[in-house]
Amino acid sequence: MEQFAAGKVLRGRYRLERILGRGAMGHVWHGTDVYLERPVAVKTVAADLLALPDWRGTALARFEREAKAAARLDHANITTVYDAAVTEDVCCLVMQLVDGTTLDNVIDGADDGRLPVPAAVAAAAQLCAGLSAAHAAGLVHRDLKPQNVMVSASGLVKILDFGLVKVLSNTDPRLTMTGETLGNAAYASPELLTGDVPLDGRADLYAVGCLLHHMLTGRPPFHSERIAELVTGHLTEPPPRLADRGVDAPSGLQDLVHALLAKRPEDRPASAAEAYSALAPHLPAPEPALAARRLPPEDPRRPFLVPQGPVVPR
Repeated sequence: MEQFAAGKVLRGRYRLERILGRGAMGHVWHGTDVYLERPVAVKTVAADLLALPDWRGTALARFEREAKAAARLDHANITTVYDAAVTEDVCCLVMQLVDGTTLDNVIDGADDGRLPVPAAVAAAAQLCAGLSAAHAAGLVHRDLKPQNVMVSASGLVKILDFGLVKVLSNTDPRLTMTGETLGNAAYASPELLTGDVPLDGRADLYAVGCLLHHMLTGRPPFHSERIAELVTGHLTEPPPRLADRGVDAPSGLQDLVHALLAKRPEDRPASAAEAYSALAPHLPAPEPALAARRLPPEDPRRPFLVPQGPVVPR
């Protein structure tokens, strides 16, 4: 079985440097494309998953199909897939390495863990913009959470892990019972948790509602250290309104978050584009005077405040 370690070169081109993150599905490495001499992110699939009987059959073909579909996505708010290795011994995705941090770090760094309304709306709008392209290509992410959202140093929000999440979660149902369960379930739609209906893009919109609620209130709509209580909340409990958690937000934005968190997919906005349109009135207005000033790092308002503006040196 292929073993990954710092210094190993995959496909004769991508040298693994150091681990950026670990999960039940594998590792994310800071790597180097030795041919183009540029940094890359390499997501390797865990060896125990490669050993599963199903992986050597339908899952391998499914991974290849999803990786190709993800590589065709061309959108500023989705991390670009550069390459993939798809064999029975090595499965990995080579992706754009984003200079920035994950959304959970942005939230943790905010006062009381709450982002200002303009920043939260700007981040959610960028998520919806990226999702609109993915959904048009027939891809549903299924696992949007703060750790799967990057905010670049220029404020650009980028979605991670298209082309991998769906394949891996379909490969082995036991993945839903890993140590990552609490983090995943905090943003999971009712239909994802029950598996009763085929998933479409509205499952991702529910996750956007959870993320928007988290950014504005400092916590997901349903919060518990027990997985059963989390699932019960998503399935049966009415979502708390922003005002109930002390957030002073426009009524239209509160209504949108409540609609995104509807239990039934048909009661949510019909598309990511529709959700973006509902967010648009609450986006920060452009401020050209800021073009020559450096905004706070990883500030998701920047693409709206200074459209196409230069990045001022740190």
